Amino acid sequence: MVFGLDDADLKVMLIQRAGAPFEGRWALPGGFVRPDETLDEAARRELDEETGLKRVFLEQLYTFGAIKRDPRERVISVAYYALCNLRDHKVQAATDASAAAWFDLHKLPALAFDHDEILKTAVERLRGKVRYVPIGFELLPRKFTLTQLQRLYEKILDRQLDKRNFRKKVLAMGILEETDEMQQGVAHRAARLYRFDEPSYKRMVKQGFNFEL
Repeated sequence: MVFGLDDADLKVMLIQRAGAPFEGRWALPGGFVRPDETLDEAARRELDEETGLKRVFLEQLYTFGAIKRDPRERVISVAYYALCNLRDHKVQAATDASAAAWFDLHKLPALAFDHDEILKTAVERLRGKVRYVPIGFELLPRKFTLTQLQRLYEKILDRQLDKRNFRKKVLAMGILEETDEMQQGVAHRAARLYRFDEPSYKRMVKQGFNFEL
């Protein structure tokens, strides 16, 4: 599954099934592993084929193996989740999907198979991991404001954060690089833009740095 963030909400990308079972129902993108590919290769191929998304953060989530989860036959699914910035990636339906679209996590249609359970597990993983690994930056544009960063965490964690404490903590980590650029085309006072300093973060991790928000 793919998570994305816009100015309003955290969203998940769904595809509309073009064939049976559950024809016309919305579902998480997925498919079968080919004999000549690894699980990671299959996940990236299916993501590309069904949504057109490439070069995004992708991580294995969990294995789902309930006996009757697929009416056709016994199917064991190794689920993955991906993170991307909505502005940089346009989705498009392909292969066995008749449509692909972003949905607000709080306004989801009925999902095919056991995909509601898979999505719930992914949201719990994301909310847990985003606090100790800086994967949230995958959801932001390359350059962002501190307000955008705070909103990202508030949307994922589904709660408000104290502005002063959040900014003080994240700036003290030393993993943000302040640019000399300001926001453009905004009605309010333009804010300073920052970017995630990944090389510095990796060096700090080797020295024992612990990211925690």
